[in-house]
Amino acid sequence: MHTVNSVMAELKSKGKEQARKTYTRHGMAKERVLGVSVADLKVVAKSIKGQQALACELYATDIMDAMYLAGMVADGAKLTREQLNAWVESATGLQMISEHTIPWLTVENQHARPLALAWIKSKKEHIAAAGWSTYSGLLATRPDDQLDLAEIEVLLDTIVKRIGSAPNRVRYTMNTFVISVGCYVKPLLKRAKAVAKQIGAVSVEMGETACKVPLATAYIEKVEGMGRVGLKRKTIRC
Repeated sequence: MHTVNSVMAELKSKGKEQARKTYTRHGMAKERVLGVSVADLKVVAKSIKGQQALACELYATDIMDAMYLAGMVADGAKLTREQLNAWVESATGLQMISEHTIPWLTVENQHARPLALAWIKSKKEHIAAAGWSTYSGLLATRPDDQLDLAEIEVLLDTIVKRIGSAPNRVRYTMNTFVISVGCYVKPLLKRAKAVAKQIGAVSVEMGETACKVPLATAYIEKVEGMGRVGLKRKTIRC
C-alpha cells in the first residue's frame, strides 16, 4: 500500500542533480525541487493511479516533483473550488505547477471558468498566469457553443491594453491565450490574428534557457495553413 512517505522516499531516490539544475534554470524554486524527471514521474504515477487522497497528500508536501506527480494522478473534477484556490496559491515560484498542473486539473472542474476569471485578476504573478493558462485550456477543449465569445473578445482587448506592463509570466500566458483563441476558436480567428499583430513579439525573461516566446502571428498562421483551426483537444494534459 502506497503512502505519502513511501512515495516521497521513491521520488528522493530518483532525484538527479542535473534534472534539478534544469528545473532551476526554468525558474523553479531550487529548495523545493528534488530533480525527478517527468519520465520517471509518469512511471510512479501509473503505480498510484486513481488514488485521489494520496495525490492530495503529495501536493501538500510543497515539493515541486510531488506536486507535479499529484497533478498527474488527481481527478480535477473531484477537487473542490476551495482546494483549487489553495493549490494555486501554494504554487508560487513553481511555474510548472501554476501554468501546467493547475490548469490541467481546473479545466476538468465545473468551476473552471469562474476560477480562471478570478485568477486572471489577481495581483500575484503566478496566480494570474494560472488564470490565463486555465482559460486557454478551456478554449482548447470546450466546443465553441459552450464558450462566451463576447467575454473572450473582452479578454483579448485586455491583453492589448495590459500585456506591455504585465508581470513576466503573465505576459507569456497572455501571448499563449491569443494563440489559443486563434487556433481553437474559429469564429474569433480574424480577431485573434489582429490582436497577435498588435502585440507583436512579446518580451519575456526565460531564465538561463534557450526557450523562446512563440510569435503569435506566425503560430496562428501555421495552424491555419494546416487547416487545423478550430480542432479541439480531449485534454490539455501532456
